[in-house]
Amino acid sequence: MRKPILKSSLVVLFAVILLGCTTAKKPVTTLKEALKDKFYIGTALNTSQTPSDNPAEHTLITSQFNAIVAENCMKSEKIQPQQGVFTFDDADRFVKFGEDNGMWITGHTLIWHSQAPKWFFVDAEGNDVSRDTLIARMKTHIHTLVGRYKGRVKGWDVVNEAIEDNGEYRNSKFYQIIGEDYIELAFQFAHEADPDAQLYYNDYSMASPGKREGVVKMVKGLQAKGIKIDAIGMQGHLNIDVPDINEFEKSIVAFSECGVKVMITEMDITVLPWPSQKVTADVSTNFELKAEYNPYPDGLTDEMSEKLNNRFVELFNLFLKHSDKITRVTMWGAYDSQSWRNNWPIFGRKDYPLLFDRDLQPKPAVARIIEAATTEKK
Repeated sequence: MRKPILKSSLVVLFAVILLGCTTAKKPVTTLKEALKDKFYIGTALNTSQTPSDNPAEHTLITSQFNAIVAENCMKSEKIQPQQGVFTFDDADRFVKFGEDNGMWITGHTLIWHSQAPKWFFVDAEGNDVSRDTLIARMKTHIHTLVGRYKGRVKGWDVVNEAIEDNGEYRNSKFYQIIGEDYIELAFQFAHEADPDAQLYYNDYSMASPGKREGVVKMVKGLQAKGIKIDAIGMQGHLNIDVPDINEFEKSIVAFSECGVKVMITEMDITVLPWPSQKVTADVSTNFELKAEYNPYPDGLTDEMSEKLNNRFVELFNLFLKHSDKITRVTMWGAYDSQSWRNNWPIFGRKDYPLLFDRDLQPKPAVARIIEAATTEKK
């Protein structure tokens, strides 16, 4: 009487083994899948990419990233080139692309001293407008742009690059004409236009102790007045050796301790020499092209390639360590050949600053990041 029972048991055991084999998890091969429980992984997109005519490019963007930010199409010089004349075609396509592909959509940027139309700050005679006039122009611009995408754009870089590296306010036209409360007003107007949208402050050199302290002070000042601010964006325009990762970590912690989330934004890592003693991400910076500043026109050396991949992995390991604080990591571009780093601060160089190369293939760092994100810590 025992033989049938044994036979049945063996059949059940075999079925369980077979089921286990057929339901084995597929290996994780994309960044967005690996990081889905950690933070959004995003990319900046330009107008030719929303959507792209290149199937390989489209596949790269939609398979690897689950968040997008507007590279240029939402900056004020594009949105309102003339007073009262709004041009939304490119921004509309950007937002629709994000919606069609189920992505977190970030608008960039509402108030920035750079890439703003000249008319914004002057009257018909070319003189600076009054404080009240500039405030009214800010309000109209923000209400119109944010209001158009209410409920669709999930977060906005409200103010961009308002603090200098020493922690002082940047002496921009907004600051000169209105004063430091232009930042408060910008956040107020954005919240009025879409009360549910997340609102961010975004800046570069955020690992600098002076800027760190200045941003913390500014954010706490906004919070003391009851102004809504959800996150601080730490621009990741980094060099192969700078900044020191310990200082970068200090800023992640310091910003988080303000009671807001942290985002790593605009991330790219240049391997090219910097042609000045002052390192900055100011887009107005420009230098003459010289061979000494373009050392890899035919591709990276094995040594530099390894160094770059190690730098990416080091940084992403830091982000994973602090994934409880970080909501999004966004690359400033999808792959090397379309990065702004090829033309800034020197036009015509060849740089390698992103996670995917000129052939749209993942660099070795990608597999290592995926492994780090999906490996259970003991």
